Amino acid sequence: VVQKDLNFTINRQDVFIIMGPSGCGKSTLLRVLVGLLQPTKGQVLYRGQDFWAGTESERQKLLSGVGLLFQRGALWSSLAENVALPLQRYTKLSSAEIREQTSLKLALVGLAGFEDYYPSEISGGMRKRAGLARALAMDPEIVFFDEPSAGLD
Repeated sequence: VVQKDLNFTINRQDVFIIMGPSGCGKSTLLRVLVGLLQPTKGQVLYRGQDFWAGTESERQKLLSGVGLLFQRGALWSSLAENVALPLQRYTKLSSAEIREQTSLKLALVGLAGFEDYYPSEISGGMRKRAGLARALAMDPEIVFFDEPSAGLD
């Protein structure tokens, strides 16, 4: 058993931290909360709505208000393409509006001018900030961070 009898509420504007030793289930819990892993038992509620009881479409709608910063950034192409991806996939913004939002999000994390850089061309801290810009791309209500201080320079 990795997790048992977990029960917590996170309110709007709360900063909620889950800490523990390696192997205690932090990443597993995060995967459940963001829809990557279905719990064997229990519920995950977003604004009172049971995340796992809904349809795939309903889950996607709930997740549209969630951003996730992966532990190692999970970047795959240029920084601009990483930040633009959720906007292209989940909004009806024009290409110009997406470019504008992408530049804004990168500037917010101190990466203005790095739009065309690839992950291999920047430092670990810059990769982490690029991942944060992508997590913030959709202006989410909730942002999850998987080991936010890992891989920083």
